[in-house]
Amino acid sequence: MSEAQQLQWIDSAESLRELCQQCLGCEAIAVDTEFMRSSTFYPKIGLLQINNGCANYLIDPLKLTSGDLEPLRELWQSPAVVKIVHACSEDLEVFQHWLGVSPAPLFDTQIAAAYAGVGFSLSYAKLVQSFLGLELEKGETRSDWLKRPLSESQCHYAALDVEYLLQVYSHLMDALHKLGRLEYVQEDCARLVANSKTDQDSSLAYLKVKSAWRLSPKSLAVLQSLCIWREEQARLRDVPRSRLLKDPQLFAIAKRPPKNMKELSRVEGIPARTLREDGQYLLTASLRAVEEQEAWPEMLEKPLSVEQGQQLKALRDHGHEMAAEKSLATELLFNKKEWEELLRHFLFSTPLQSARFQGWRAEQFLPALRDYFKQSIKA
Repeated sequence: MSEAQQLQWIDSAESLRELCQQCLGCEAIAVDTEFMRSSTFYPKIGLLQINNGCANYLIDPLKLTSGDLEPLRELWQSPAVVKIVHACSEDLEVFQHWLGVSPAPLFDTQIAAAYAGVGFSLSYAKLVQSFLGLELEKGETRSDWLKRPLSESQCHYAALDVEYLLQVYSHLMDALHKLGRLEYVQEDCARLVANSKTDQDSSLAYLKVKSAWRLSPKSLAVLQSLCIWREEQARLRDVPRSRLLKDPQLFAIAKRPPKNMKELSRVEGIPARTLREDGQYLLTASLRAVEEQEAWPEMLEKPLSVEQGQQLKALRDHGHEMAAEKSLATELLFNKKEWEELLRHFLFSTPLQSARFQGWRAEQFLPALRDYFKQSIKA
């Protein structure tokens, strides 16, 4: 670590306020977090790292109250300061739970690298090596970031995560400007921020249970009710969902709704604590869901047929060819679930739900994909 990039520890309201005031005068700052999440629903932040071009700052969240964090919230929401992160999805969740806000405008260097043609889903170390020719040392990836004091090795490792981000950002900006793709990155990053602010609708959690499409409307009603309970209780108790009930147990209960506690206790794999403390509620919720027939969900869509699977492959391959012609990483276009959503839209006129069917993807790819489907696949 160079002398110009010294390490400074921030653990008081006054020092944090001074740092944030200084950062408000910057065009961009580098940001990273260290957190723990082995036995909780929400991530527990252990450290916040910021580099503003002058020094690496390690902010200790364990020494700061919610009121102390107001300057940081102001900085996070300042439209004049770009917040640079790498692979930020988990960091955004940390910020939403810890601060109640997400940093914006946001620049994710992993996303930017894919648009710049450097590579898809590259690690921070790979980017530093690619642009700066430096080999970052490994270590402390499994550290306990909630213990105090942190070791010198931990502090050094944490500082490295923001040490070179501003330089990487500068290289990526040059490449994106040359390719005319900066707006693509900004669009995707803005969507990440918007999604981080939206709490998942617990009433839709049942849709993520594997093989739920096999269940009848009655069983789906039970599954939906149990998933709502699990989602809300996991958040309330701050424990992993699987600590309460795993998906196979949810599916088993929904498939054959128990009529009494004895039948519920026979479901293989239910944690003894859940059965003891929540069994009666689960039973009551299941029976109520069965009785309220007017509220039963509709049957879910079945997996694609063999023929539809072939159509999906042809559509996706054509899209990938189009992306390759534009020297664009194919993974940036749509994910597996979105390709299937697009095929169902073309086949059955179902609405497109994913926000990635808007913006530059809609302008540059959807019309051509629709024409290809009409001419080559449906025909």
